[in-house]
Amino acid sequence: MRGLKHVILMSLALGMLFYSLPRLKFNLEFSLSTTFTVVWIGLALLIVAANLHEILGVEDDRARQVKTEHVQNSPVREKN
Repeated sequence: MRGLKHVILMSLALGMLFYSLPRLKFNLEFSLSTTFTVVWIGLALLIVAANLHEILGVEDDRARQVKTEHVQNSPVREKN
């Protein structure tokens, strides 16, 4: 269920991004509308990246890898 939520949210963010790209004004000159466009696209891509990060489970894999390395590197105690 957790993955489905992030797939839906990423799909909505991508849909919003593709819908808005033709409507956003992007000029080569520095203006308020160009700044808004760049910031808006950047935030939309950040949302997509965050959802993709959760879908792929990168944090879970990293935590599992750190735990495994911690167990392998810990000193072995002899039982008496």
